[in-house]
Amino acid sequence: MGAPTFTAVKICGITKVDQAVEISRLGADAIGVIGVKASPRFVANALRRHLFSQLTNVSPSLERVWVIADLNDQELENELKGEGLPTAIQLHGQESPQRCSLLRKKHPNIKWWKALRIKNPEDLHLANAFGDSVDALLLDAWSPNQLGGTGNKIPLELIEKATFEVPWWLAGGISAEWIPEVLKKVSPYGIDASSKLEIAPGIKNIESVKLLIDVIKGKSSNLEVEN
Repeated sequence: MGAPTFTAVKICGITKVDQAVEISRLGADAIGVIGVKASPRFVANALRRHLFSQLTNVSPSLERVWVIADLNDQELENELKGEGLPTAIQLHGQESPQRCSLLRKKHPNIKWWKALRIKNPEDLHLANAFGDSVDALLLDAWSPNQLGGTGNKIPLELIEKATFEVPWWLAGGISAEWIPEVLKKVSPYGIDASSKLEIAPGIKNIESVKLLIDVIKGKSSNLEVEN
């Protein structure tokens, strides 16, 4: 994963094929689909395969990210065959560095990303332990009862001086209004947005998505900065 011309943009928690296609055409670099059944944005496997197949046709270079947590080997084997496959798998469970390394060796054609909820400096040390085991990290805001999509933010001062051996994505409470402050203080490989762009869980406000992408890509600066 090389450095993008601009900060990369991932729109996560997509549940509708038409929205996935529209967002890909707006310039998103990655689209995430949730495979965690407890999530209000959960997408069943058949629909996820159809959605990813459509994205493959419309935007072959876009990262198709399947967000899962603690799936066993047999479940993964079943879902990494056939049509509509992800290009990257984002692990949101209790996967250890050893587990991530094993999955990466077993499925070398898939990029493996590890998501971690950041609450304190010790969590950043844990993130660094995954450096040799994954292709990218995703730093999300802490929540005691949700794996993601909470709308909470990581305090930027917590990660301002953090460095990682692999590319990293920033998630948690992302909106266009917060981007100027974010990119002034930290330099992630990419920005991951979900709940702040929604009309309802899994249903995106396309205008909000477009504004976010335009701001990150440097196409728009006409907005009020969020305090």
